Amino acid sequence: MTAEMLAMPRTPHVKRNGGFNLQKWGWLYMRISGVLLIVLIFGHLFVNLLTGEGIHQITFGFVAGKYAGGFWQVWDGLMLWLALIHGANGMTTVTNDYVTHKTVRTVLVSLIWIAAAVLIILGTYVVIAFDPCIGATAGDVVAGVTCS
Repeated sequence: MTAEMLAMPRTPHVKRNGGFNLQKWGWLYMRISGVLLIVLIFGHLFVNLLTGEGIHQITFGFVAGKYAGGFWQVWDGLMLWLALIHGANGMTTVTNDYVTHKTVRTVLVSLIWIAAAVLIILGTYVVIAFDPCIGATAGDVVAGVTCS
């Protein structure tokens, strides 16, 4: 590629007459999710690493205790969703910028979003369905939770 080709935009400007602008909403999502992720990630790190005994407190019991209430499930679930969609959107932008062959670009972008969707589904299942009592008998206390 020549310097002239690199200086030229790859996507021509198209004047739109209203309607849904996916690029605009993707751009806006990246800014909002980025700010929210900073708060969520640093909150997560503060609670897990700087309070109590630090990294030594992170055990199965610690996680079970956090997930016994709904607050940390929502916190971690929101962090999971925002981070994966944010990352997939960023990778899509890079792919759209640097992959010039239309079919290859379409395949790569599809794989990015499929991978993000699979990880979101599996991660959400883990956060929601976490049960410290699997394998325990009724009445056992696992990580401060009484199993029924």
